[in-house]
Amino acid sequence: MGSESGGVRERTRVAVGVVRFAGDSGDGIQLMGSRFTQAAAERGYDLATVPDYPAEIRAPSGTTFGVSSFQIRFGGDAIRNPGDLADTLVAMNPAALKVHLDGVREGGTVILNTGSFNEKNLKRAGLESDPREDGTLKGYRLVALDIGKQTLDAVSGLGLSRKNAARCRNMYALGLVLWMYGAGIEPARAWLEERFGAGTPVGRANLRALEAGHAFGETAELAAGAPVYDIHPAELTPGLYRTITGGEALAFGLVVGAHKVGRPLFFGSYPITPASPVLHRLAALRDNPDVTVFQAEDEIAAISSCIGASYAGCLSGTSTSGPGMALKTEALSLACAAELPLVVIDCQRSGPSTGLPTKSEQTDLMYAVWGRPGEAPLPILAPKSPSDCFDTVVEATRIAVRFMTPVIVLADGYLVNASEPWLLPNVADIAAVPAKLHTDPEGFQPFMRDEALARPWAIPGTPGLEHRIGGLERDADTGEVSYDPENHQRMSDLRAEKVARVADALPAQKVEVGPPSGKLAVISWGSTYGVVREAVEELRTEGEEVSQIHLRALHPLPRGLGELLAGFDRVVVAELNSGHLRALLRAEFLVDVEGLNQINGMPFLVRDVKAGIRGRLM
Repeated sequence: MGSESGGVRERTRVAVGVVRFAGDSGDGIQLMGSRFTQAAAERGYDLATVPDYPAEIRAPSGTTFGVSSFQIRFGGDAIRNPGDLADTLVAMNPAALKVHLDGVREGGTVILNTGSFNEKNLKRAGLESDPREDGTLKGYRLVALDIGKQTLDAVSGLGLSRKNAARCRNMYALGLVLWMYGAGIEPARAWLEERFGAGTPVGRANLRALEAGHAFGETAELAAGAPVYDIHPAELTPGLYRTITGGEALAFGLVVGAHKVGRPLFFGSYPITPASPVLHRLAALRDNPDVTVFQAEDEIAAISSCIGASYAGCLSGTSTSGPGMALKTEALSLACAAELPLVVIDCQRSGPSTGLPTKSEQTDLMYAVWGRPGEAPLPILAPKSPSDCFDTVVEATRIAVRFMTPVIVLADGYLVNASEPWLLPNVADIAAVPAKLHTDPEGFQPFMRDEALARPWAIPGTPGLEHRIGGLERDADTGEVSYDPENHQRMSDLRAEKVARVADALPAQKVEVGPPSGKLAVISWGSTYGVVREAVEELRTEGEEVSQIHLRALHPLPRGLGELLAGFDRVVVAELNSGHLRALLRAEFLVDVEGLNQINGMPFLVRDVKAGIRGRLM
């Protein structure tokens, strides 16, 4: 599509679009965003999303703390983050406008559901005047329409109550925005027919609302001056793609990882925000004979069931977030002392305590490294994107069985809920690293070690391999309970050295963007990858001497990292905490690492990272 004639609006060609939907939780905001994402994916766009949920299960309608939002950035360029400012904001009520107007670029489009702009809702949102009349919206392109009334008109005659008919307004808004960005309604139509049935009153009503919103734009009834766009599809690597969230990728990674190490998967978990999607996705695989999912009554029972399953020969996994990690601590120490393979997925959220349960931070790193009694080192990995959650968890399963150790995967709420296109891998091409099960009783001791210092994985019931393990310190030779001081020193050293050797099994650290030495390097880890990469690339196009180093392995730190850091005049770590990785790097390499930090429950913005870097280049 390009310029159109014959009475049809001319479309503006842009490389990338950013759309944000916002409203009450009951407005179906996340559903609207997910359906727009599906349409964008099927049109061939690269994309990245960031949902934002209120913490309350059902906050009072019309309040600012009850606002739910969904932002998607999509287009023909490589998309690595959901974008800073929205080009288009759909605000379903005054509270949504108040919370999110600052997130719209100057000159951007604001679509208002005017039917919700009444005195009661303005008061609930804490607004003293109507933003449509007090100059608040000056500088934006305003599309004001009563979406609620338009929806009721569209679905009249279908026999729905007024309340149920009004619930279709998200589909009306979706249809309108799909038209604005040149996307058809077929993917959403197909989903609605599958979800509700094309012949049911609810299904027909939602379809009518979707079609009416699309037709409203198509018949040029939009306010004059509101833009419509033409965005060319991305040039993606040929293959079969699907849109995947980080939560789904974590679940699939556990399944494929267990398959590749040749052991059945046992997943024991307890629902907790934002980790619950991992449990939900795996529960849907309950018919798979190699996948056992157990929803425990609490966090302690969840990880304890995993320890038992690992002892019995399963590759075990559990998921949680910060508060759950605290409850799992004692059992995680037991898994460390018993040296059993276990993957612990920590979907970090804002703290302390309950904190901001639906917001994201990277504040569990120090806890993951040091948060256990005694000397209990564990490998720690962090995925960089929703799709990378799959690869990172597969790697974690290999480490767990090769080194007979629990492994922590530090995801976060931003990654778990975000989505992006994923080129489906050929599972046959993923290297198999079968677990080495011990079967020979000759000379067997439960803590004898191989070249990786891993103890044998002896499945209970194997003839001649009867043994006991547990939380009490064991003799390094016989495996019997030992209170000998020298033996405890020896076992502590062995466990630490075993984890240190994990670095030898991983690639040496390289630079992600830019030269391997120079004026300044920015280190990212986890979900800060995409924003930091875009900031660094933009600065490099502006002539700045800056590089990016991204870490997946956080403990032990990758080989070659110290030498790499020594090649830069200044090193900055960008992380969503008060400086956890920064402190670890300073302690490990004795380098003057600087911090670019943020603890507001939200991901970095590219503009803020650029400003932080530029200030250090002056």
